[in-house]
Amino acid sequence: MVQSVSPTLARRIALAAQGFGRRSAATPGIRQLDALVNRIELLQIDSVNVFERSHYLPAFSRLGRYDKAQLDRLTSGREARFTEYWAHEASLLPLDSWPLFGWRMQHYRDQAAGAPDSWAAGNRPMLDWLLAELADKGPLPASAIEHDANRRSGPWWGWSDVKTGLEVLFRWGDVVSAGRQRFERVYGLPEQVLPAELLGRRVDSATAHRELISRAARAHGIGTAKDFADYFRLKSVPALAGIRELEDAGELIPVEVAGWDGASKAAWLHRDARLPRSMDAAAVLSPFDPVVWERARALRLFDFHYRIEIYTPQPKRVFGYYVLPVLLGDTIVGRVDLKNDRQSGVLRVQAAWSEPDAPSDTAARLAAVLQETAAWQGLDEIEVVERGNLAAGLTAELR
Repeated sequence: MVQSVSPTLARRIALAAQGFGRRSAATPGIRQLDALVNRIELLQIDSVNVFERSHYLPAFSRLGRYDKAQLDRLTSGREARFTEYWAHEASLLPLDSWPLFGWRMQHYRDQAAGAPDSWAAGNRPMLDWLLAELADKGPLPASAIEHDANRRSGPWWGWSDVKTGLEVLFRWGDVVSAGRQRFERVYGLPEQVLPAELLGRRVDSATAHRELISRAARAHGIGTAKDFADYFRLKSVPALAGIRELEDAGELIPVEVAGWDGASKAAWLHRDARLPRSMDAAAVLSPFDPVVWERARALRLFDFHYRIEIYTPQPKRVFGYYVLPVLLGDTIVGRVDLKNDRQSGVLRVQAAWSEPDAPSDTAARLAAVLQETAAWQGLDEIEVVERGNLAAGLTAELR
């Protein structure tokens, strides 16, 4: 008989799998950061910095105030424990994940080989020169490579041929990330950056997909085939094959969740998932947090309709520019549009909104979260703009 899971328990399982509900009184350090990334498997990277770079936020949401420099230490140098690749978009990953994407690297190579008019096909001498340059000089950011072709072809998104070539090689796995400098990716040859034991490791596509589905399922706790596949941007057919193998092995347990209707909403519980009787999270979430990045899952789990509006023209925005969901307990109860005014030392709340069924203490609890947020960012003040149905209550609590 298929096990039945209530929607409330499904939410708590999902949050527990994502590392919520484990915050300790101690200041988080290297050990806690390493454990968190290995639990949730990746931190999505995004360039928007109006409040804070996205990859720094999940650790703060789950662990509280920590030193961002310690996370940086884990991503660069010979002692690095994380690397970077195209997983769920550009992401930081545990080092042992890198060989699991060999099939994706080969796919990118095959794409280029099958397209005679591709940039890579027409610029093989540039690719060879870049590999030789890195071999000679060691890891470098694109901006430090001296070449006549290292000029932008437009605004900030108009890459030079040097940057384009490095990104092609990065997708192929011929170069890897050696960390970032002022957010700019540093490129190196795999043998210059990765541990020796990873360099010769080859994982066939079926095995890699099964392992990635296993990791995605652990990070979800509970979810649908689409949920698990989306975590690492896997195609549905190999993802389903991996799910069936893991189900046969007893790692994934078929379950039913009330309200998750239809064949496409068939669900599985990971055998190691925690089943919390309660969950008392209090956090703001990055728009690129795994809890909310798959918008259909956020709607299914939390009845929370979420769209980031940074690419929406200002007159058409509903909630704001860089809006972060507010998680209290096991429910998403609101959203805040945050801006880090570093020059003035002010955390600016451009708008604050509560959901229709938000509890009466939402403003008070959010005020405490924002005070901790400002302290983490080294800001002295919080200023709330009178926009949104939670703004007045939040202002009163902060006073």
